[in-house]
This record gives sequence, structure tokens and C-alpha cells, in this order.
Amino acid sequence: MTALLKRLVIGRAMRSEELHETLLPKRLALPIFASDPLSSVAYATQEILLVLTLGGLTYLHFTPWIAAAVVALMTVVVLSYRQVVYAYPSGGGSYEVASTNLGPSAGLVVAASLLVDYVMTVAVSVASGVDNVISALPELAPHRVLMAVGFVAVLTAINLRGVRESGRAFAAPTYLFIGSVLIMVVTGLIRYAFGDAPVAESAAYGIAPQPSDAHLAGLALVMLVLRAFSSGCTALTGVEAISNGVPAFRKPKSRNAAATMAAMGTIAVVMFVGVTTLALISKVHLTDDACRLTGLEADCGSYTQRTVIAQVAAAVFGGEHSIGFFVVQAATALVLILAANTAFNGFPMLASILSRDRYLPHQLHNRGDRLAFSNGILALAVVAGVLLWGYKANVTSLIHLYILGVFTSFTLSQLGMVRHWNQELRTERDPVLRRRHHSARAINALGGCVTGLVLVIVLATKFTEGAWLAVLAATVLYVMMRGIHRHYDTTSEELAVSDPAAELTSPSRVLAIVLVARLHKPTMRALAYARAAHPDHLEALNVSVDRDEAADLREQWDAYGIDVPLKVVDSPYREVTRPVVEYVRAIRRESPRDIVAVFIPEYVVGHWWENLLHNQSALWLKSRLLFTPGVMVTSVPWQLTSSARANRPVGRAPGSVRRGEPRGPASGERRSGTKGR
Repeated sequence: MTALLKRLVIGRAMRSEELHETLLPKRLALPIFASDPLSSVAYATQEILLVLTLGGLTYLHFTPWIAAAVVALMTVVVLSYRQVVYAYPSGGGSYEVASTNLGPSAGLVVAASLLVDYVMTVAVSVASGVDNVISALPELAPHRVLMAVGFVAVLTAINLRGVRESGRAFAAPTYLFIGSVLIMVVTGLIRYAFGDAPVAESAAYGIAPQPSDAHLAGLALVMLVLRAFSSGCTALTGVEAISNGVPAFRKPKSRNAAATMAAMGTIAVVMFVGVTTLALISKVHLTDDACRLTGLEADCGSYTQRTVIAQVAAAVFGGEHSIGFFVVQAATALVLILAANTAFNGFPMLASILSRDRYLPHQLHNRGDRLAFSNGILALAVVAGVLLWGYKANVTSLIHLYILGVFTSFTLSQLGMVRHWNQELRTERDPVLRRRHHSARAINALGGCVTGLVLVIVLATKFTEGAWLAVLAATVLYVMMRGIHRHYDTTSEELAVSDPAAELTSPSRVLAIVLVARLHKPTMRALAYARAAHPDHLEALNVSVDRDEAADLREQWDAYGIDVPLKVVDSPYREVTRPVVEYVRAIRRESPRDIVAVFIPEYVVGHWWENLLHNQSALWLKSRLLFTPGVMVTSVPWQLTSSARANRPVGRAPGSVRRGEPRGPASGERRSGTKGR
């Protein structure tokens, strides 16, 4: 049943040779890698307005200038990352650039920042998508968190099916969003040009400024504008994802990735400028607290403000019941939720590269049944789900943890690219290529300076509002990755073969011990198997927790005429594991050059509930014995009748190896010997 459910959700397993079939054409790569920056259009303008309206309506005239600065920054970043795509087509993006040119520590800073930012991308995108669903259907507001976690689960299942299939699933909603927003922008501008400017539902409301922000001047005003700018920079999140995913493109990979990035930048700029312009034309008035709206007739405590894009759509298309409004809202909600797919592709890819470089567990480098990095996808989903639950899927609370990581990676990668071009110019003699390198270096230098300045602004304006938590998370992740790398390096050095001849030297003797609790078929098989191994010495070991039962076992042993000596160890405190371990260690102390082989009879069961009928003593025994040098542990399976149903050519057996029956070494119901699992 488990295998059937897995196949229904994920699909059939794919062979490694089919990896080339998952490569993406540009039309599918755009919705996969660019859905995040494209969807940011839905809330970037809103974040600017929310900050500026802290001072009431007075400071909204700064909006066009802030939007222009965001557009200029996006242009510079897109041009800069096009250079990265051509210079480092193997994937890794900012991490590879920083590691190669600035050193491993800088690369780890970038990696930690990006991993945190990818998690935040999922949380913010899904939460914002839920907001837009609630804007259209306010009665769903009480189910906000459940909806958000459910959407993350759906995205996880789709991505586990593979990159190409997720691209097909997400292509239609992304293109629907692009088309509906562009139609809305064109329609609204045409109406404005003909003197019929759209009017937002909140245009008649005023906004009472916060007392601390009522009359700002000088440095305080500059900080407000910079804070609004840093919030608007959420439009740039996800721009670097294409540079991380170059290997997923069809050939020529670099050219296709660069073209996709250019298309993404152009579309995002046009939509962002259009939505911001219409928000100003229609006089959208939005605040962080509905009770600061003046002229509001409804109860401010229960009043739900629509998002900026929802108010613009209603104003352009003729109200909240118009078809255009519902199309825009449906497309916006879908693309915001699907925008998390950028992270679902970027996070596992980056985690795989870090795993390859031994900074994260090796399991993250493994591909799943559908050739996707399944472990990375699941890890991202779990962490993002916990964040959404902890912050109650509130965009305003989550947004402060956002974009810090992405600007850290922007800055370090651009500085790394400047150094890359400097190294290229030292050896390049072709005048044409030298001119290109000079131009590329100038673009990256500008990008590094601008994004570095924005990073400082973001830190200064958002640190105390919650960004400190993102800094802490990235720092912890950085330290953890350094520790993992140190562990892998130490392990490799410890396991390296230094003297093959000495390490192939046979032990002096092999001493075999068969653990026995009662005399039955599993015990006889274990004895036969141990004898077949031809050890230098063979004996059976019984731990006696009941003298009468131990005596019965001795009588049976002699009656059957078994020629293997039986050793009985008393256990006055009714323990099994410690006496066995101490006995084995005593043998090792007396003969340190000998190998001790311990054979444990075990059951193989076919039903899940049978696992509950056998205790776990053998598991503890194995775990303790495996820590003892010079000791080999061998499980000797005995298949119960129920296990026959699990002996199928496909899938795994539903049961797992479990030790013992209600008594003896196979189960331990009788306590005269080693208890079973």
C-alpha cells in the first residue's frame, strides 16, 4: 500500500540514463526559475506603501523615486548574473563564484545566506498567496495557517515528481499571471489616458500617521525612505536562482539560461512599474493597521484590507465582482504559491553541491526516484512549514526575515566576479575579448557596490524588526557546515589506507559466540551458520536471569548432544545487554589480536503489527557491540511464515527483521537468555 501511494504521488521511478530527458527548454525554465521574482510584483509595491504610510499620506510622493531605484537595481543585478551564467555554467551560482574567487569561507557565507533565503522564499510566497486568496474570499481568513501548510505539501509532492513535470504544472499559472497583470496595466493606463482613471476602494480613506512618524525631517526622513526602499527590494528575490540551475537547461545551457534571465528581468520590471503606477493613479491607501484608516465606516478590528494588486484589479475592471478581478486574483494567488517553486529548485540544487563539497550530509546529493534531489525538497518543506506555523502565515511578520540573505549573496558573488575578470585579464591577449572582459568587470563592480549598499540599508532598517533572526540562522548554519566539513575530512583521513600489506594481515584467531536464550530452530540455524564459518573457537552464550530456566536449557542442550560448549553467565540484576558486552570485552582484553564474531538469531516478520510483539533488546545489543573494537556482529535470519507474503519481486518487504519469538534469543519472553527485539 505504501509503494502504491508513493507511485500515485510521485510517479514511476526513472533510470539514471533518463536524466537528459528532464532538461528544460526556455519556455518551461521561465516559470520554474523565475516565478519568485515575477510574483514579487504582487507584493513589492505593497511593501513600499506600507512603510511610507507610517507617516500618513504625506510621504507617498516618494513612491515613484523608490520604485525607480528598485528598477535600476534589478537591471544591474540581472546584467551582473548574466555574466555569472556565462563564466560558471556548471551551476552553484553565487556559492561557486565566491568559493572560487574569494575563498571557502566567503562561499560558505553565501551558501548559508542563500539557504536561509530559500526557506524564507517559500514561507513568504505561500503566505502572500494565501493573503490574496483571502482578499477574494474573506471567509477563509480563520483557516490561513492550515491553507498555507497544505499548499507547501502540494508543492512538495509536485516537485518530488521531477523538475520537468513541475515546470509543466507551473507554466500555465505563471503565464496566466503575466498575461492578466499586463492586460490590467494596459487597460488601466488606457482608461487614465482617456480621462477615466480607475479609483481604488480605499481612495476615500485617509491614514492617521503614527505619532513617532508624523513630522519627519532630516535623518529620520531619510531612514523612512531607505526602509521603504529595502522593503521594495523584495522584488529582487530569486533573481540568482537561474545561475544556480544552469545544468537543468537544454544545450547551449549558458545561452539559454542568459536568455531566460533577460526575459525574466524585462517582464518583472514592466509589471512592477505598471502595478506601482496604477496604485498611485487609483490612490490605493494601505496601512499596517486598519484602525489607522480615517473615514472607515466598518469596525476596524474586523476589517480586512485588500492587497494592493487586488484593489488595483477591482478599480480597473469595475469592482470586486468583475471577471477581470477574479482572474487577476486567482492568477496572483496561484503564482505567489507557485513562486515557492523557485526555492524548491534552488535549495535542493545548492544543497546537493554543498553535499558534494562535504559541507552538508551526503544524503542531500542523492537523487530520488524521479531524479530530483528528494531529500533537499523534503528538508525545505519541513522547515518552511514550521516557519509558517510559528508565524501564523503572516506576511508582515515574515517579510522582515526576508531578502537579507539574497543581498549578501549578490554582493559577495559580484565581488568574486570582479576578481575573476581580473584574473582573466592577466592572461588574455585578444583585444576583442579584453574589451568584453573590461565591460563585464565594470558591470559586476557596479553590481557589487550597489548591492553592498543595499545590504547595509537592509541591515540597518530591518535588523531590529526581525532580520536578526535570519542573521542568527545563517550564522548557525555556517558554523554547522564548517563542523560537517571538518568531520568528513577527519573521517577520510582516519579511513585512508596507509599500509595495505599490514591492513590485510589476518587476525590470530576468530572466536565465534552464538547468543542463545532457548533451544529452537533459529538457534540451531545460527549454530550451523557459525560452524560453517570455520572459526578457531565456537561457543554458545546464555545470560541467566532465572536459574531454573537456565538449568532447563542446560538439560536440553545435553539431551540433544550438541557438541558446542554452552557458557552460562549469571545476571542477578536481570540485565541481558551488559553481561554480553562485558563478556565479549573480557575476551578482547585477554586476546587483543583475536576477532570475536557474535551471531544473533533473528526473526523476519511479514506484518507491521508483528513488530510490536517482539521487544528491541537485540537492537541495544548490536549498538553496544558495534562500539567494541575487534567485534563482528552477524544477524542470522529466520523467516516466519508471514514473511512469505513480503517476498515479492517489487518493492521492499513490508516487515523488517525482528528478533525472537515469545521466548529466547528470538523474542525474550523467557528471560533465561538474550532478549529479542
